[in-house]
Amino acid sequence: MTRHDPSLDTLLSLDGERFVADVQDACWVKFEVKRCAITPERPHGIKYSLTLHNEKGSRLLGFDNAHAIHEGSGPGIRTRIEYDHKHKGEQVKFYVYENAASLLEDFWTEVEMILQREKLL
Repeated sequence: MTRHDPSLDTLLSLDGERFVADVQDACWVKFEVKRCAITPERPHGIKYSLTLHNEKGSRLLGFDNAHAIHEGSGPGIRTRIEYDHKHKGEQVKFYVYENAASLLEDFWTEVEMILQREKLL
């Protein structure tokens, strides 16, 4: 039996929410979070997409578990069962999901770094 993650209720409550993410109203974040069956691909029982977009709507950052990914190429390609990963520009990397609180913290940390880099904070 899995332990209850109290931060999951907070994450689920953000489903469908959109927020302006910077002082110039140029970037925004969007949350899509739903319960789903517990599977090897989604062992935490949620399907999620947390994204940061620029003023044109292009995704700058995304944390999600919508599909399988592979890291690398050729004989060194890596894959894994869990779908958790993050998109940063064109780059896709594995993400290790610990709990909903860590997911939110990691997402907002990356958002802040991007906004600081783009001088939007």
